[in-house]
Amino acid sequence: MEIVELLKSPWPWYIAGPLIGLTVPVLLLLGNKSFGISSSLRHICAAVIPAGLPFFKYNWRKEVWNLFFVAGIAVGGFVGNFWLGNPDAIVVADDTRQTLAALGVQDFSGLMPSDIFAVSNVFTLKGLIFFVLGGFLVGFGTRYAGGCTSGHAIMGLSNLQWPSLVATVSFMIGGFACTHVLLPFFLNLVK
Repeated sequence: MEIVELLKSPWPWYIAGPLIGLTVPVLLLLGNKSFGISSSLRHICAAVIPAGLPFFKYNWRKEVWNLFFVAGIAVGGFVGNFWLGNPDAIVVADDTRQTLAALGVQDFSGLMPSDIFAVSNVFTLKGLIFFVLGGFLVGFGTRYAGGCTSGHAIMGLSNLQWPSLVATVSFMIGGFACTHVLLPFFLNLVK
């Protein structure tokens, strides 16, 4: 199989998962660095916001490697999307499709349903709920938990950190609650 075709096809969990997990020892060996994405937003704000907020007053230059790491993820996502994208249509499980269709979601052509996440929804009640309220809850939860899902579930659990186990279990419970309770409630609200 040609290397480009191999890169274009979806990788099974038993290949992709260990590759993601290997970032932990690589970062530790390259300088005792912790894996996590949410901290990069703090570093960016500390670098570009001239306000005297105590939360952003620290030596962000020590963590500049994290900004390059996140930039690499963004560049990799761009390359993956435009040059190595899977040509096959995204497959949504029949049960999920039926459940979402009953809630009014009809477009399953992309990674995210455009019925919910279209740019045209930004200045609507649906946009307020899903973009603004959802973004606030993600940001608040990340700050409250002291990190994001990647930092806790990948880095924290591999280091056997009890707070990361609590945070990861809480992320999962919150995800299930949002999927099965809040999503149907809000989709029915904005019909």
